[in-house]
Parts: sequence; C-alpha cells; structure tokens
Amino acid sequence: MNEALLVLGMALVTFLIRYPMLAIVGRLQLPDWLIRALRYVPVAVLTAIIMPIMLLPNGELDLRPSNAFLVGGIAAGIIAWRTKNLLLTIVLGMAIFLLWRALIGG
Repeated sequence: MNEALLVLGMALVTFLIRYPMLAIVGRLQLPDWLIRALRYVPVAVLTAIIMPIMLLPNGELDLRPSNAFLVGGIAAGIIAWRTKNLLLTIVLGMAIFLLWRALIGG
C-alpha cells in the first residue's frame, strides 16, 4: 500500500509542477526561434542520459572494444543514421549489445 501511495504522490507532484506551464504555453504564441530550439530538447536529454552509460560503464572512461555499451551505442547510432527507423535501431542496437556482451564478456 505504501508503494502505491508513493507512486500516486509522485504522479501528483509531477502533474502539479508541469501542468501550469503547459496551460500557459498553450495560450501563448511562441516565437519561431524558440519553437525551433525546443525541437532539440529530446535529443539533448537522451544524449545526456545515454553518453555517461556508454563511456563510463564502471565509473571510469572505457573506450576499449570490450565495452559492450560503447559498441552497442555506436552500432545503434550508425543504424539510426542509415535507416532513420527507430524500432529497427532499438532492436538491432540491443541485439548487437547483448551479442557483444555474450561473446566478449564485457
């Protein structure tokens, strides 16, 4: 029961923090330069989450070929660039990561 209340409380706090801003922005005409800039936010956030995992899997910089996170991330980046297909990128990137990890033991 405590976990359910905790999740409900977190959802409520998240909603209360974000809703007023969305309600205000929904009524304003934002400048074109701001709209263009906001398109880069998801990419920047995802990069900020993924890059430390890829480059620092054990808390230290690891650029060796035995780093399965780095190999899978580079492979996923190449797949995304060539195919522009999100699902294929995720599936093949994870497959390459898992295969590399199983073969190399990273």
